[in-house]
Amino acid sequence: MKLFRKKSEKDSGFAVQSAVRENFSQSFLDSGIDFCEKELYDKLRFTVPVIDASIIKIIRLTGGFKVISSDEKFQNRLDDFMNNVPVGLTGKSVYTFIDNYLDSIITYGNAVGEIIINKDNRQIDGLYNGNVCDIEIQCGNSPVERKYFLKNGNDKILIRHPERILFTAMNPAPNGMGRSILRGLPSLSNILLRIYECIGQNYDRIGNVRYAVTYKPSADSGERAYSKERAMQIAKEWADGMNSAKFGQVKDFVAVGDVDIKVIGAENQLFNTEIPVRQLLEQLISKLSIPPFLLGLNWSSTERMSSQQSDILTSELEYYRRLLTPVICDIGNAFMRLSGNNAVCHVEWDNINLQDEKELAEARLKNAQALEIESRLNV
Repeated sequence: MKLFRKKSEKDSGFAVQSAVRENFSQSFLDSGIDFCEKELYDKLRFTVPVIDASIIKIIRLTGGFKVISSDEKFQNRLDDFMNNVPVGLTGKSVYTFIDNYLDSIITYGNAVGEIIINKDNRQIDGLYNGNVCDIEIQCGNSPVERKYFLKNGNDKILIRHPERILFTAMNPAPNGMGRSILRGLPSLSNILLRIYECIGQNYDRIGNVRYAVTYKPSADSGERAYSKERAMQIAKEWADGMNSAKFGQVKDFVAVGDVDIKVIGAENQLFNTEIPVRQLLEQLISKLSIPPFLLGLNWSSTERMSSQQSDILTSELEYYRRLLTPVICDIGNAFMRLSGNNAVCHVEWDNINLQDEKELAEARLKNAQALEIESRLNV
């Protein structure tokens, strides 16, 4: 469904360049491998909760930021824009846009957005998170010049205002498109899901208790003559007793003769899947660079190991911040230019966690103590 409708020249408004129009015949084959890859990664996050939880935690742990203008008098207007700019159909604030933007970078390796400019007052009306499958990038007259094309079936439409497009590629290939962090995980996830499916089937067969009731008539000819009727009566009473248990009623089963009751499959045991499942999860988590304890996986680890894992995660988050900082600055600078201000902006990120705050505070304290000791020695 299209979020923004393109208006006619008489209706002075705005239009989204990076969104597929309603008259486009977009099919599964139109976007080629890109569309199939996107669908694969979406289903991967849907079917493997660990992957989805890891990506969500990465986005939240990336932290907040503040956009600072070089013109202090313009700071209040810039803050109001950052907090209230519309994003898509239901979102609001640049922070919402960046969260969706980072989600696309991690999941698909690419993210595309657009700054929506009003044709009347030449102001920013909102931000739009685009679909990476709808955009294609080609090299222009120089190796660093980008040309964006919007896919229209088998045709491509050149986007006339590339300066409004926000695009980021993570670990880009020679063709300019990025690589998803989920690349290489579908095969492992397929094995993991197969193990879980087998576990469910085994519980259906063994975990759901079934009984085998065997009636053995004695050698007495009179008892053998009525063995069929007694077997039917035993089956009826047994079924009545089992059905009564569903409604909380307890009924004893009383039978005369040699009646043997066994649990079907009681001698079998379920396979121990802890080791193969853990091995697969270790592969998945190592690709996502998330410490296991953040996902509720209580694997044996020392305090030193947890600290090292946290440091690795911090370096990963710093990498994502480096990808997002130019995008945030482009949005802030575009707002200031359209508002008639030639100032520039920069991004100040929050510390990743309280542990960093503590370490910084301790470092400042030790530096202050060292300066105090040095001043006393100099006197």
